[in-house]
Amino acid sequence: MATMESLIGLVNRIQRACTVLGDYGGDSALPTLWEALPSVAVVGGQSSGKSSVLESIVGRDFLPRGSGIVTRRPLVLQLHKTEPGLQEYAEFLHLPKKKFTDFSIVRKEIQEETDRVTGKSKQISPVPIHLSIYSPNVVNLTLIDLPGITKVAVEGQPESVVLEIETMVRSYIEKPNCLILAITPANQDLATSDAVKLSREVDPTGERTFGVLTKLDLMDKGTNALDILEGRSYPLQHPWVGIVNRSQADINKNVDMIAARRREHEFFATSPDYGHLATKMGSEYLAKLLSKHLESIIKSRIPGITSLINRSIDELESELDHLGRPVAVDAGAQLYTILELCRSFDRIFKEHLDGGYCISHFFSISVL
Repeated sequence: MATMESLIGLVNRIQRACTVLGDYGGDSALPTLWEALPSVAVVGGQSSGKSSVLESIVGRDFLPRGSGIVTRRPLVLQLHKTEPGLQEYAEFLHLPKKKFTDFSIVRKEIQEETDRVTGKSKQISPVPIHLSIYSPNVVNLTLIDLPGITKVAVEGQPESVVLEIETMVRSYIEKPNCLILAITPANQDLATSDAVKLSREVDPTGERTFGVLTKLDLMDKGTNALDILEGRSYPLQHPWVGIVNRSQADINKNVDMIAARRREHEFFATSPDYGHLATKMGSEYLAKLLSKHLESIIKSRIPGITSLINRSIDELESELDHLGRPVAVDAGAQLYTILELCRSFDRIFKEHLDGGYCISHFFSISVL
């Protein structure tokens, strides 16, 4: 029987094929294969620490940084766990068979590929970028990083971009097969969190939502987030997970991500507030939690996905049968096709004169 890892890999391949064929869900009014595939959408405001959470899960610096709206296209991030000791590398769908081992170049390529579609005018686009990362330091998992929710357009952007981003985010998270990773900083009032607000609107029971609290180490002295983490102030079906990201000073000093993970672990293990929750906190635990849940969702959706694929194949084959044989491409074959049409027309015309043959039948038996 196929393993869970191979099931996630299979879904990854189907997602890539969908993108190549122009099916990437979004605001499509009709059901698509992409939408039938379970996924995890990452949602958060621009200052929520969303990028830092993703980099901590991967264990690498690879995402563009800056002020304003940095993520302007959905990034489908497919993580593949490899054997210990193997070199980490990344691949883009739009650059097949090219391996990136320098993750600073990965960051640059994300920026350039974004600009290729959106231009440098800071517009946004629903067309996703596919990035696969192969590493012994990750779990098998697929995440879709969406543009950060904002309330104000930055210089060079139309005011409509605020609504456009919210519409794009909604188009992903409102789908029933989409898990929502709602990221909110702990030093912000949860009631004002854009990620929580949108998640609650599309998933009022919290069945598909995983809440993440970042910046726990930056809360005011004497305060903590236990009411949230223990599910009292905003209960979800799944437990909240606390995260401690690298500080801006750490980022400026290029502090190693693996070292940052160790610091995060030490923070929770030695914290008088969160010590009793330490085994269920941190980016590594979050990644394993999401991977396990995504595996179970994929397994439960396999019959429906298979049925949709088979139905789509049947519909396409029926359409092809209706269209007839493929049109010839070389000159000789095209001449032969024309002669066959002429012979068919001649025969049907004679039959029509002799017995009132319906000319429309010619088109139904046309070799085209």
